[in-house]
Amino acid sequence: MHPIFKSNRRLALTSIALAAIGFIATPAAAQSGWPNKPVRIVVPFAPGGTTDILARAVAPELTKAFGQPFVVDNRAGAGGNVGADLVAKSPADGYTLLMGTVGTHGINKSIYAKMPFDPQKDFAPITLVAGVPNVMVMNTEKAAKLGINNVADFVKYAKANPGKLSMASSGNGTSIHLAGELFKSQNGIFMTHIPYRGSGPALLDMIGGNVDVMFDNLPSAMPQIKGGKLKAFAVTSAERSGAMPELPTVAEAGKLKGFEASSWFGLLAPAGTPPEIVSRIQQEVAKALATPAIKEKMLAQGAIPSGNTPQEFAKLIDSEITKWAQVVKVSGAKVD
Repeated sequence: MHPIFKSNRRLALTSIALAAIGFIATPAAAQSGWPNKPVRIVVPFAPGGTTDILARAVAPELTKAFGQPFVVDNRAGAGGNVGADLVAKSPADGYTLLMGTVGTHGINKSIYAKMPFDPQKDFAPITLVAGVPNVMVMNTEKAAKLGINNVADFVKYAKANPGKLSMASSGNGTSIHLAGELFKSQNGIFMTHIPYRGSGPALLDMIGGNVDVMFDNLPSAMPQIKGGKLKAFAVTSAERSGAMPELPTVAEAGKLKGFEASSWFGLLAPAGTPPEIVSRIQQEVAKALATPAIKEKMLAQGAIPSGNTPQEFAKLIDSEITKWAQVVKVSGAKVD
């Protein structure tokens, strides 16, 4: 099982305990006056996707905790690199944060020929907010028209019609892109990749029937699945999702042993941000994610809340960079 999908009970209890003593443990932060103006959370994708959904779930809780507005700012482009680079080059004063992803901080270092920032050196990890599976979906009407009812049907059609299917993603290098590339390589099929500036616009074209398949994050795709506009075939995680347990995994449905391409999302600050500020933000996020209302809402959407420590999040980033380098190598995906 991927580490971000393991139980977070011990972690949540530890984080709450730390939060309870937060203002005693970090007197420097209390005396610094931070925050005394609005804080920006940069989302490196267009509105409507899971990165945006999670940022907008966390922002009001931080606003309540700190008494200053935490404002979401969407800065899409280059698979999340545009927004991430903006934060990397911002002052390290706690007023500009990033809702980073497995793409910006796990995949892009391997898939992009040139990176404008270093995902490990240029950021101070704060906390993992949530991990989510991706889900393989098609436009419901198009799937019915083509006679595609499951993963096996899809692969059979793709092999019989090479190059006729298109695959949408939220951008080059995202987990949505890499899940599709891994699926293509393991099944020996070809689909034209069409990157968008986030899941939101990609989903709109999926619903409109302009693209054929997508391996979207489950929280952003779920409303369209439940509304009948998208047909879901399988989730990309190692195990079935508690939010939609009726869906098989891609490994099950496609007989692809070891297939896994899950996503995660977490808050980061520019490198050099005072540790006491990083600690205070982590503590408040952990408290918020542990509340029954937010936890249950996230679980219902297919997201697994975390709230881990900066050190634990940094270790996850390091391990994910190594993992995805191998996936990129196998898939052959590259972006100039």
